[in-house]
Amino acid sequence: MKKLTVTLAATALAALPGLAFAQEAAAETPDINPYIFTTLLFLIGGFLVFWMAAGFAMLEAGLVRSKNVAMQLTKNVALFSIAAIMYWLIGFNLMYPGEWMIEGVMGPWFSITSLETVGLDAADASLDYASVGSDFFFQLMFCATTASIVSGTLAERIKLWPFLIFVAILTGVIYPIEASWQWGGGFLSEMGFSDFAGSTLVHAAGGFAALAGALILGPRIGKYKDGRVVPMPGSNLALATLGTFILWLGWFGFNGGSQLAMGTVGDVTDVSRIFANTNMAAAAGAVTALILTQILFKKPDLTMVLNGALAGLVSITAGPLDPSLFGALWIGAIGGVIVVFTVPMLDKLKIDDVVGAIPVHLLAGFWGTLAVPFYTDGTSFVTQIIGFVAIGGFTFVVSGIVWLILNATMGIRVSEEDEINGLDMAELGMEAYPEFKAG
Repeated sequence: MKKLTVTLAATALAALPGLAFAQEAAAETPDINPYIFTTLLFLIGGFLVFWMAAGFAMLEAGLVRSKNVAMQLTKNVALFSIAAIMYWLIGFNLMYPGEWMIEGVMGPWFSITSLETVGLDAADASLDYASVGSDFFFQLMFCATTASIVSGTLAERIKLWPFLIFVAILTGVIYPIEASWQWGGGFLSEMGFSDFAGSTLVHAAGGFAALAGALILGPRIGKYKDGRVVPMPGSNLALATLGTFILWLGWFGFNGGSQLAMGTVGDVTDVSRIFANTNMAAAAGAVTALILTQILFKKPDLTMVLNGALAGLVSITAGPLDPSLFGALWIGAIGGVIVVFTVPMLDKLKIDDVVGAIPVHLLAGFWGTLAVPFYTDGTSFVTQIIGFVAIGGFTFVVSGIVWLILNATMGIRVSEEDEINGLDMAELGMEAYPEFKAG
């Protein structure tokens, strides 16, 4: 028995160096979980934001007249596809420059070398963040969203090809440059400006580009007559409602994915908090618009309720992590107020915004950006306003120049006859609802 004990002890002693070596090897093995889960967050968040493209398409198809539905659907498919190519060709490295052509302001053009690592082997991957492919995919979705905002405002009177040329410039150049000022480590980031998921960088920027186009394009024929605003009801409020719910769903990826990390318990907890705040803000915006339209117009207005929900979402996007649920509620509620009061204001100014994108994205985007210092430490109202003015001014001026050049060279507006007959037949030669007479 004693001999057996000695033998076992000797065996155990002999195994100790092997156990020590195994422990050392385990200690040297990198933790791959942050890489895996952050990459997964980008991919899941990215395809949720991609689904917002369907939401914009359905919302716009529902809010335009039936004679223009096919045109809106064509624009939405085309703009996303163009954005995907332009963001790869120019935008991604213009937005996230490895080096600056103008320090803090503009990165290199046509520098796509970093995307060669999209398909790299696992052994060569950098484990301190996420895969380059997932990052590119996620950021592309934000770029395409910016262009989608412009589409609805200019509906029912803009030519297809000039619009798509503008989209190429917006997604390849304008958006990446202004977004680099914050998310690419540019001068606004160094200044302390804070925009978590893009109330200004995405939504207000899209709104400013749309505003510039609307001012140059002019209102639809018959929209403003003898000092009156002539209602032009949309063709399908069921589609508009579906589009709103799709956008609401996609926003969880929009804001939640912007946490940019899911490798720790803290990160996952923050993502769940962002989801809850995002949902609360949307609900508050919708309910506020519902109540206000009942009070002001004696009957609830569905289109206002839909835009109220979207304005609540835009309002919380600049700072979805730090507020309490009550904070998200009142921030979103003010977004709903903004929509109800500013949609009629635009009509008084004779700025024709078919789907209400300027109030929802530009004005609620400003409010959301301004609200950040209420809950986020290290931010200030002055810095937030400076960032908004810088991005808004740049996007509006450059977009206006592009629109003016397009208008002077090829014209951006269809003829009066084509507008009256509908862009489906004039621009596409087909109708979304061929069984029904266009209205």
